[in-house]
Amino acid sequence: MEQNFYPQIKTQLPGPKARRLIEEDHQFVSPSYTRYYPLVAEKGEGFVVEDVDGNRFLDFTAGIATCSTGHCHPKVVEAITRQAQKLIHMSGTDFYYQPQIELAKKLAQLFPGRGPAKVYFGNSGTEGIEAAMKLARYHTRRQYFISFLGGFHGRTYGSLSLTGSKVVQRERFGPLIPGVVQAPYGYCYRCPYNSNPESCKIDSAEWIEEVLFRTILPAEEVAGIVVETIQGEGGYVVPPLNFHQNLSRLAQKYGILYIVDEVQSGMGRTGKMFAIEHYGVQPDIVVTAKGIASGLPLGVMIASASIMDWGPGSHASTFGGNPIACEAALATIELLENGLMQNAADVGAYLLDNLKKLQIQHPLIGDVRGMGLMIGIELVQDLETKTPAIRQRDKLIHKCFEKGLLILGCGLSVIRLAPPLIISRHEADVALAILEESLIEVEKATEGMGS
Repeated sequence: MEQNFYPQIKTQLPGPKARRLIEEDHQFVSPSYTRYYPLVAEKGEGFVVEDVDGNRFLDFTAGIATCSTGHCHPKVVEAITRQAQKLIHMSGTDFYYQPQIELAKKLAQLFPGRGPAKVYFGNSGTEGIEAAMKLARYHTRRQYFISFLGGFHGRTYGSLSLTGSKVVQRERFGPLIPGVVQAPYGYCYRCPYNSNPESCKIDSAEWIEEVLFRTILPAEEVAGIVVETIQGEGGYVVPPLNFHQNLSRLAQKYGILYIVDEVQSGMGRTGKMFAIEHYGVQPDIVVTAKGIASGLPLGVMIASASIMDWGPGSHASTFGGNPIACEAALATIELLENGLMQNAADVGAYLLDNLKKLQIQHPLIGDVRGMGLMIGIELVQDLETKTPAIRQRDKLIHKCFEKGLLILGCGLSVIRLAPPLIISRHEADVALAILEESLIEVEKATEGMGS
């Protein structure tokens, strides 16, 4: 598949083959999945995805920030193939094998927290969060957790109990796990305290200590503060520098574990291996998944060795740390360290700069924010009231799809840009051109409808 020819739309979308497959999907696949548009992917290479009808798209989703090294990177494919020919599965919870040990050693070296570290292996982000919750309760012998409004940590019962992103994710699934209290996140564009960065005199840490700890939540019974470094599903929200610094100090003051969710923001996406490194904070536990193995299912919890004091049988996963996924992760990390992480920082800065120029020209754009190649564009109906432009956001996503650019939404009315970390300024320019063309069409349609 030649990447030079992208985007290239040959058929009406969806095409005839795609329509047939979508009909079968509706017949046999769970309706709980969210699909923004009718893409039926057949193959991918680098930053290009081709559908079953031969249409080529520039991918700015990376499989939801997962294909960090691009689709089917040759070095990752080579690592997968080599391991698949030797050993596909043995279960690292009952036996030993080198890929799991080597990956654990590497991740322990990369751990941005305090002291020596150890690693727990699962298959996904939500499994990593569940493990972190269990370890926190086991180690501290405390019961409560603090999480944040707008946060997303997964859909299994423990992680869902921490999640405060959308009602649909919780509706009709209660009762959830007790003992979780949610606090406001550092969402400056929509400040929960009706303040602004220049005059702000209160933050989440202060609110937790002055309100929660004095009214409903005994500080000495809190096992962990669980927080996304940058909120993902909640809107690609980048909190101010003091947000994590103050929360971390609060956690240390009361002997609470600081548990950082880097499922989407980790593995080089923000220009550093973990986004928390931008904040100068040392967490006790880090959970990451998505981009760690370039598309293979793998989730990890990395914790300070002094905290990981649970014994055999306390927690395990049959498939977690699968040897093929571990080899893919080792190849991925090597690629990240050898240039892709820096590329994310450089091209991300270029994208952010140009998006802020677009913001000046298009009143539909209320805010542009991000780090590296984790960028959010918040759309509003009015710049003063900041009323979310939900319908316009959804139309913009579809317009981009029709023109060959794959993007996704998050939050109420946010566009997320999370391309593979291999993109150059050229791909950024192509995406910017499609995005602006689509913005103009959506704005014109909105004016025509009088809203």
